[in-house]
This record gives sequence, C-alpha cells and structure tokens, in this order.
Amino acid sequence: MAAERIVDALDLPSGSRVDQRVPKKLLVENGAPTAADRKLIQDGIEEITWVAALKPASIGVPEYLDEQRAYLELAVLLVDLREAGKVSRLAELIHRAIPYPVLLILAHGEALMLSLAHIRWGQKEVDKTVLDGEPRMARLSGEQGREFEYEGDFLQALSLRSQPRADLYALYQGWLDTLTALQAAAVTGRFAKSENTEQASARRAALHRCREIDGEVARLRLAAAKEKQMARQVAVNMEIQALLAQRERAATNL
Repeated sequence: MAAERIVDALDLPSGSRVDQRVPKKLLVENGAPTAADRKLIQDGIEEITWVAALKPASIGVPEYLDEQRAYLELAVLLVDLREAGKVSRLAELIHRAIPYPVLLILAHGEALMLSLAHIRWGQKEVDKTVLDGEPRMARLSGEQGREFEYEGDFLQALSLRSQPRADLYALYQGWLDTLTALQAAAVTGRFAKSENTEQASARRAALHRCREIDGEVARLRLAAAKEKQMARQVAVNMEIQALLAQRERAATNL
C-alpha cells in the first residue's frame, strides 16, 4: 500500500492541504532531548512532508479548549524513513516536537505505520505541550507491500467524513478509536468501528490487558522450557492455561 492511499483515504478538503517539506533541523531543535535522539532523527529520517493543516476554517470542525489542552489545529505528516529500526522512538520524538496533535504516517519502502498521540499543556511550562500518554501505533502493511487484512474497511473508516465533528478533540479521538478498532481486529478476526466512546474505551483496556497477558505467557513458556522438574513444569503450564482463559475473557470486550 503506498502512503498516498492513506492520504487519499483521509479525504481531506483541498483548502487544508499544505504539501510542504519540513526541515529535519526543526525536529532536532524542538524534539530531540539527547545526542542519541538527534542522531536518530538525522540518520533515521529521509524526508518529512507536512501534508495538511486541519483548522476550523478549512474543515468546518470547531476548535477545542479546556484547562488541559487547546486543539486549534490538527496536523497530518508523512515521514519517509531510511531504516525501520527504532520507529516507535522516532514517532514519539515527532509527536513531541509538533505543537499540534499529529496524524503521523511513517513509510519505509512498502512498509507503512500510523501513529497518533494526544497532547496537553505541560505542568511546569504551561505554554508548552507534552504528550498525554504514549503514542498509539499500528502497522498497516509489510515490507513487501502486501495489502493488510481489513484494509478496505479500515481506510473507509479513516475518512474525515467518518469521524466525529463536534470539535477537533473529538475528531482526533475518532481517529484514535479507528486505530484501536484495527488493533482489535487482529485479535477478533474482524474489523468493526466502535459504536460509542464507552465501547472504544473498553476496547483499549481489553487490548492493554491482552498484551500484558501475552507478555506474561511468553515469559512463563520460556521458564517452562528451562524447567527440569516435572512438577514445576505442570504448575507453570497450569498458570499459562489460567492466563489464556483470562485473555479469552478480556477479548470478549474487543
């Protein structure tokens, strides 16, 4: 899947398009706290394109302001990567460097990833924004560019026309919920949008729990493979079965 397919699927109004290259030095100056991060930006990124600036005047969705955050504009960025390593850290640095909520498309060859993260005012420096939680990321296609499962349904759900329009915060949360629906589909085998904010929140919690259990099961299986005492092997396998039962129950909320 070419990155342009995601941009096209967003169905953005022409008045919101920017399509300008962003110098990497802006990220280095604003989003790289360490020498290692600066090197990662310089070596890991080939090109950054500011695809669109979604403002109330250009998309007909009101701004959002409260004590925690001000969403006056949403940004769509496309980043071409030189290498696929440390993509999560790169995405985090980009989200930190941009003072707007960003729908971030990351491309490495035919491999594509999508990343989103809410922002809020900083506690110590109220005029600066910080991430409100970790970025949420999903892989959309592999190195060979094969279409991923549920691609058509996901791209249709990603459209700006399919998102909430109460305000820019609701719109951005709609994109995050769409990403959650894609992650849930990897477990359930079917793609379905969340019907409301409560269901979307329950899905996020269930996904988090499933991942926690997967990590614990992987650790226990490694321990079982090294265990020489039969009684202990049986006990570890019983722990694994209990965890898998918990995972199955958690997955019912997906």
